[in-house]
Amino acid sequence: MRKLGTLLSGRGRAGNAADGRGRSPLEFEGVRKAQGTQAKNRIIIAIACFGVFYSVIGARLVQYGLRSPETVSSIARADQLLISRPDLLDRNGEVLATDIRTVSLFAEPNKIVDPDEAIELLATVLPDLDMRGIHRKLSSNSRFQWLRRQLTPKQQSQILALGIPGIGFRPETRRFYPGGPTASHVVGHVNIDNKGIAGMEKYVDGQGLGDLAAVGLTVNEDMKPVRLSLDLRVQHVLRDELSAAMDRYKAIAAAGVVLNVHTGEVIGMSSLPDYDPNNPVEALQKDRLNRMSAGTYEMGSTFKAFTTAMALDSGLVKMSDSFDARGAIRIGGFTIKDFHGKNRVLSVPEIFIYSSNIGTARMADLVGIEGHKEFLTRLGLLTRMHTELPEVAMPNQPAEWKKINSITISFGHGVSTTPLQTAVAAAALMNGGKLIEPTFLPRTREEADKVAIQVIKPSTSDSMRNLMEMNVAKGSGRRAEVPGFHVGGKTGTAEKVVNGRYDSSVRFNAFLSAFPIDNPDYVVLVVIDEPKPEEGAHSATAGLNAAPMVGAIIRRSAAFLGVRPRFGNNVQALRLSY
Repeated sequence: MRKLGTLLSGRGRAGNAADGRGRSPLEFEGVRKAQGTQAKNRIIIAIACFGVFYSVIGARLVQYGLRSPETVSSIARADQLLISRPDLLDRNGEVLATDIRTVSLFAEPNKIVDPDEAIELLATVLPDLDMRGIHRKLSSNSRFQWLRRQLTPKQQSQILALGIPGIGFRPETRRFYPGGPTASHVVGHVNIDNKGIAGMEKYVDGQGLGDLAAVGLTVNEDMKPVRLSLDLRVQHVLRDELSAAMDRYKAIAAAGVVLNVHTGEVIGMSSLPDYDPNNPVEALQKDRLNRMSAGTYEMGSTFKAFTTAMALDSGLVKMSDSFDARGAIRIGGFTIKDFHGKNRVLSVPEIFIYSSNIGTARMADLVGIEGHKEFLTRLGLLTRMHTELPEVAMPNQPAEWKKINSITISFGHGVSTTPLQTAVAAAALMNGGKLIEPTFLPRTREEADKVAIQVIKPSTSDSMRNLMEMNVAKGSGRRAEVPGFHVGGKTGTAEKVVNGRYDSSVRFNAFLSAFPIDNPDYVVLVVIDEPKPEEGAHSATAGLNAAPMVGAIIRRSAAFLGVRPRFGNNVQALRLSY
């Protein structure tokens, strides 16, 4: 027993010695379990933290994904830029102006390592860069500088291949005009920032689009196209004939308009020389003025239509009346005489057909100065015209009307107005006496009747249609006749003022017409500036140049306008192929 106790006692001492810290095996096992539990708790806490963190991120991503898109943005996305302006269409849906995608080159100077090297590389793609200006931009402390606007896709890819740090591209839109100069003065153009600065482009900005652009906002909704009253087919015919006439008569300019007399819609309007709105810098040239609405001219004998209408409408003159045109009128040191005088008493139709200055002056004198001024004001010829087109000039008239002024104005000298105003006033003479402001937007006849103003009697309008018809049949407008379409009109050959005096060798010619003249639908007015006589001709009067221009325009465009030709005494419409 003593040996057994000694042995057990020795094993116990050996066990205590092995522990080294005086712990029993049970105590050691407890410590180990406590340490394992603590480690597990730490792992669980870490997992929980990561789980919460990623749950928050996931929730935010879901929130952003479900959020409805912003309606406006201060920095527009590419798709917004593509629709930053509405398309402009003609009355038949043909595109006159649209936006196309492009890019512009910019730099972040604070990221440019070597400005000189960057310029050398860019010059390999853009050799026309302003090197000094670009170097100044790249050497500045700014964070953004435009280098070139509206690059081509090829230029963009070539610059990308250069791999220049600090050089980037921003998507933008560029206005594109598929028809080029065909309708440039009506459609207008935009500047480098795609803002309308002329024509109907400027009008569109004035309807609210410009206000958004001014504060740097773009709308991310598709904009409805803006449909114009122009017919691109008629517009092409008009411009083509004006261009041919300029070459034929060696004129410095030509212009014309086709106007619906019942609605006031401008179906076609052109002024040459014009410009390509895809390269709007051409519009800055002095001779690219829109002569139809932004230029004022003495319209010559076309004004005799208004003087005759005034006399008939006043009730003081009847179609059966006659006036003495045997001798010249001398007043205020001036002599009024006829270009091809008949030297006899002329009836009212003869005064109109022979374009007698003397007879017209006597009719104006019978009405009186105040009545004359009031009538022209009533027809809108002395006030600024109201229409969508921004480029509209104010007519010029004497500060004080005297008898000499009234007499000269009666045959188209002494008052300058725009050709478009002349056409609008003529439409009132043709449509039953209603003055309708012109529009470059579609307008129905019912809408036009709501804004129309009765300015002359319907009976006066009937008389004027008869006179215009007779002038083409028997007078100076014979070259405007188009078989089947019954054209009526009045010529106007105005001498231009050179060095303060009228020069008979420098003329501004016009032909004012309507068709079908028995019940007109359209007024066509053309003007040609400083035409030269054709080979073999001794003169360059409106009957020899402006009248044939109108005839050609009507012949080519009548089918597009829906006017059917009529032949024979029974004026039955015939079917023709065009």
